[in-house]
Amino acid sequence: MQAAFLDFDTLGPEDININKLRDELPDIKLYSATTPDQVIQRIAHVEVIVVNKVALNSAALQKAKKLKLICVAATGCDNIDLAAAQAHGIIVCNIRNYCTASVVQQVFSYILELTQRIGSWQDIIAKGEWQQSQQFCMLDLSSRELDGKTLGIVGTGALGSAVANVGQAFGMRVIAAELPGRTGHAGFIPRVPWTEVLALADVISLHCPLTDSTKNLINADALGKMRGDALLINTSRGGLVDSQALMDALQARKIGGAGIDVLPVEPPVYGDPLLEKRLPNLLITPHVAWAAIESRQRAVNEIVANIQAYRKGEPTNRLT
Repeated sequence: MQAAFLDFDTLGPEDININKLRDELPDIKLYSATTPDQVIQRIAHVEVIVVNKVALNSAALQKAKKLKLICVAATGCDNIDLAAAQAHGIIVCNIRNYCTASVVQQVFSYILELTQRIGSWQDIIAKGEWQQSQQFCMLDLSSRELDGKTLGIVGTGALGSAVANVGQAFGMRVIAAELPGRTGHAGFIPRVPWTEVLALADVISLHCPLTDSTKNLINADALGKMRGDALLINTSRGGLVDSQALMDALQARKIGGAGIDVLPVEPPVYGDPLLEKRLPNLLITPHVAWAAIESRQRAVNEIVANIQAYRKGEPTNRLT
């Protein structure tokens, strides 16, 4: 079975085991990356494609006459024209719940750094300020307890629910935002109107998909309704947040801080307002919340499972 992985380096191949993938697809071609002008040639004669973020549009899929299966090495699939795939009889399968633990750790790494300021304390000590202090402790930077604070979850799938569980373990009150079509309780989490989440939450963590209704969900208006000391965490999709509005709010201290792992365009080759200036209340990482080694290995294993299910005639995690 001819196969190709179009952007293999997105999984960091040096530290994961791909033996099962090679066992399942001995002839698979592993491309480090694929540019838009290389897509058609590389998928022209294969039956199976594994892809993470390379765009597969209608024109490319139309010319892939032998293509039967697209395995997405992620949950999100906005880089694939699903309608075109379905029209051409191409099965598209994604992977799910493979990086939950990694994302939860990242979310609380942001929250804890923004509330405990450990990195900032390291800078102060490196300058010798503690050594010169008159007191045994320094109170130059304030810290906050999470116990008793309100955590607002936007999107209560596997990731949002897992973040909510950890929030509860810290003693936080957890609420979920009512989005279109989402009302009532989400498991143990009560849903409240979006405007109430903005007004009540000490921390807002985004875990919803990017759709027409959620694009720029966090805009100047939403930021203006948040608490002045509230934290915003986004490990979901960059397009959920208006970058310029967030930068303006952070600089004006209209909110307490933000932890951002995703931007609207990645890599940010055209720049982004959030990258223009380093702020003490802004933490940015390069889309790595999902990327613990265990998560990436789990991703490979799930891709293999999808291929095996397809070969048995019982495809799983189908999107088309």
